[in-house]
Amino acid sequence: MTNFFQDIFARYPIKTRRFLEIFPGIFSWALILFPVWGSFLIPTILAYFILFYDIFWFYKSFSLVALAFVAINKIKKSEKLDWKEKAKQLPHFSKMSHVVVIPNFKEKYEKLRETVETIANQSFPTKRIFVVLAMEEREEDAKEKSGKLIKEFSAVFGKIIATFHPDIPGEVKGKSSNESYGARVAYEELVLSKKIDLNYATISSVDADSIFDSQYFSYLSHSFLSDPKHYNKFWQSANVNYNNIWQVPAPIRVVSFFGSLWRTALLVQKDRLVSNSTYSLSFKMLVDIGFWDTDVIPEDYRIFFKAFYKLKGNAWVEPIFLKTSMDAPLSSSYWKSLKNKYEQERRWSWGVSDDPLFIKWWFTVPGVPFIRKTLMLYYVLLDHFMWPVNWFIITVAANVIPLVNPVFSRTALGYNLPRLAGIILTSCLFAILTLIVIDYKNQNNKKISKTKQFLFPLEFVLLPIVGLIFAAIPAMISHTMLMFGKRPEYKVTEKL
Repeated sequence: MTNFFQDIFARYPIKTRRFLEIFPGIFSWALILFPVWGSFLIPTILAYFILFYDIFWFYKSFSLVALAFVAINKIKKSEKLDWKEKAKQLPHFSKMSHVVVIPNFKEKYEKLRETVETIANQSFPTKRIFVVLAMEEREEDAKEKSGKLIKEFSAVFGKIIATFHPDIPGEVKGKSSNESYGARVAYEELVLSKKIDLNYATISSVDADSIFDSQYFSYLSHSFLSDPKHYNKFWQSANVNYNNIWQVPAPIRVVSFFGSLWRTALLVQKDRLVSNSTYSLSFKMLVDIGFWDTDVIPEDYRIFFKAFYKLKGNAWVEPIFLKTSMDAPLSSSYWKSLKNKYEQERRWSWGVSDDPLFIKWWFTVPGVPFIRKTLMLYYVLLDHFMWPVNWFIITVAANVIPLVNPVFSRTALGYNLPRLAGIILTSCLFAILTLIVIDYKNQNNKKISKTKQFLFPLEFVLLPIVGLIFAAIPAMISHTMLMFGKRPEYKVTEKL
């Protein structure tokens, strides 16, 4: 069967690619407009679809509560363990080394220094940590910033180097191409020169605002050394936006709240866990699969699925039950901060551009376990395809039918639909309240005033507006741009 699809994709490369690029947008727009055209053609089916989707959303809300609760308890237990001592008991601990690549462009020196400092404060021996400051050659003060950091921290790490990624024809400017360049230089300078043993090395893709738990690399060492399949593994901690959560505007705080808990809950969801933002992987595996791709902007899902299919399904993401804290977008003014958050969501939602390739690989790569590859593709497509749709179904869909088809609204089902949908979705408020309590326990709120903590739940009245502006609209634009074959410009999120 894979041979048949390989022939199809080989015979019609442009047509198949464009079809797969158009498909997500058609699917999403069809569902967004379903309350309109469905009210005329199939109002009964539409009504039941809305009710069942609301029930599904109710299930998702309380599932998030349960999964976040489990994950946070595991994190609290892990934080109390001495991971360095646990790792030292394992064979080959003395051979273990970690390469940390920090791709960045126009990041403030203070922000970069803060990230490097948290790596310098690791419990793992820092002389076996190697830092790569992956700068862009086109940035004017890149050499000045990297030079200052190298001078300050050269005695701390095994080595800290700066790479300067040039503008290469055919590459897409962004994180993926930059860190691929940095990783290749690191391979030449560290592996080929025998400074580190590739068989006992990890490499981490690190956002410039990542604040690691002090035990991250000790935990990572223990996970690597205790896992017989460590050459086929990624490792992912809970990426949370807690660095400045109480300084950002309320709409951004609401979005960051859900994003942090969602990424935390992923740690206990097995194959739903895919590498995101800041993560680690076997350096040997990265070399074997040909490093990060240089023709994309979002690299995290792409590198995992690239490994997954190149290794015939023998690639997994293991959780690290520790928090890695990052910034939520904060600029010099309230409105600039909102604009930065919107641009960040646009960049994240562009992950849908990888879906055509993931679908193609599902059809054409032989020897990959069918059930696992199907489930993993399903999870990704569900998240990406429904990203622009969710808001419309749960917020306005039930109220559209009476406006478009008043005749149907006089039937028992049509009359009761808005009321039933309202009851189901109102019940989700209990999930939000529970998540707020869980989030308080996950954060360190000792320095936050009681007034801010008290007012925080009231900010969730912004949820309908926030969901539209920072979820539905950015994703709609990304899906539509992909349909028309357009590509966005990479924009860095400003951080103060």
